[in-house]
Amino acid sequence: MGDVFDFVVVGAGSAGCVLAERLSASGRHSVAVIEAGGTDRRFWVQTPLGYGKTFYDRSLNWAYQAEPDPGLAGRSDYWPRGKVLGGSSSINAMVWVRGAAADFDDWAGEGNPGWSYADCLPFFKAIEDNEAGEDSWRGRGGPLSVRDVADRLHPLARRFLEAGRQAGFAYNSDFNGAAQEGIGVYQINVKNGWRMSAAKAFLRPAAKRANVSVLSEAMVTRVVFQGRRASGVEIRRGGQTRVVGARREVILAAGAVNSPQLLHLSGVGPGAHLRGLGVEVLSDSPAVGHHLQDHIGINYTYRANVRTLNQTLRPWYGKLLAGLDFLVRSRGPLSLSLNQAGGFVRTRPALKRPDIQLYLQAISTLGAKTGTRPLLTPDPFPGFSLGLSNCRPTSRGSILARSADPLAPPRIVANALATGEDVETCLEGVKVLRRLAAQPALRDVVEAELAPGPQVRSDAELIADFRRRAGTVYHPVGTCRMAPNGENGAVDARLRVYGLEGLRVVDASVFPNIVSGNINAAVMMVAAKAAALILEDAR
Repeated sequence: MGDVFDFVVVGAGSAGCVLAERLSASGRHSVAVIEAGGTDRRFWVQTPLGYGKTFYDRSLNWAYQAEPDPGLAGRSDYWPRGKVLGGSSSINAMVWVRGAAADFDDWAGEGNPGWSYADCLPFFKAIEDNEAGEDSWRGRGGPLSVRDVADRLHPLARRFLEAGRQAGFAYNSDFNGAAQEGIGVYQINVKNGWRMSAAKAFLRPAAKRANVSVLSEAMVTRVVFQGRRASGVEIRRGGQTRVVGARREVILAAGAVNSPQLLHLSGVGPGAHLRGLGVEVLSDSPAVGHHLQDHIGINYTYRANVRTLNQTLRPWYGKLLAGLDFLVRSRGPLSLSLNQAGGFVRTRPALKRPDIQLYLQAISTLGAKTGTRPLLTPDPFPGFSLGLSNCRPTSRGSILARSADPLAPPRIVANALATGEDVETCLEGVKVLRRLAAQPALRDVVEAELAPGPQVRSDAELIADFRRRAGTVYHPVGTCRMAPNGENGAVDARLRVYGLEGLRVVDASVFPNIVSGNINAAVMMVAAKAAALILEDAR
């Protein structure tokens, strides 16, 4: 099809894969998808529990490092991001949580028409193939397989659910149903025991069409403009630099880290910052790269007096049996996420909405060396973890291009736990973790609290502990946020970049505010809705 396409999509992650499938479905439009990473046809990518292996693999992962953060006791947090077809959906924990309905109503309430939960729900349903069947909330027959694992729960997960009931939290059979609040079983993206990434669900079917070209291992270095209209992108591939042209639109789907960086390299962003990099300013857009939001998480780890996944996965024969179970029957621990059960709860009764998300992991990796995530080589004793992340953090950070060199990683300033409200949420949250561990269902199997340990008791000690140990749970959003004007946002409600033509951003960076829970589902929904808007405008 040559080097000119109707639509050029930058990034084959969760959003880019959905865009490719939706924009090409009619056959009327040619679509190029450009991805810096390579193939996802690798065993540990397709194996659900394989994300422990891909977590630090630089052949699949941008492996970013944030700036030292005062809120995290001066530590530099590790930020994995997918550099592979499927993007972060190829290396994540596969938890399928849409977010609370009120989150999207908040988006619309901030002056973004068309983004209420009622507006978004049809797109959530359309992309799903939920094994539980279709109802008012769930979708059936879409490209993406969604199932819960209630029939395969680890015994500790059942104890967690009972402990939640004993602690006074309601059971919720579907976090993506009528309400999000409560304790329950997570839905995950697997099909027949294998990971169902955005690449497998959306890109692979789209790539079979004659009007779709996928350029992998191709680094986009800047957006090319004719006047103020995006006309294509410059790419480096195989040691050569060339331009891929766009007749209609360039769509950035490079994620909350790379989309703002790419705009900066293209002359779009805070003018003073761009001039400081030596980049000519095409459009002075103060919001690009700012308004970063992210969930912060921490685990409390316990030694148990019953078997956990530690005993299943640590010995060589355990690995062998788990591998055979997976390869022969597509079952066993390799076919699941670690996050089987959890929930959304209020740390204080006076709150109107849940403020923390909970996780039960029937494994512990306290003995891991720095720079490893040994899910297949856990601690040599029975252990498990209770974890939390905050649902709606109020701290704000930034992601700005570090230099005019497109190969230089951007400067990530997370600014975690920078507000008193976020600190209070985490403080009350870790008290909930201990409250759960003290319920009979879990107390009966807890031998000792290993981290932080029973000696950490006072509020000051608890706060100091989570500043030392907490970190990102890999949900950055907001760096090209949607807003009613170009002062507070980078894109309008149709995701068009302010002040320019033929250029949109469609990924987690456009979220006006972070959603309550894992963001992958919301990113795919945004892409499906954006595709409808793009095709509507094309007509």
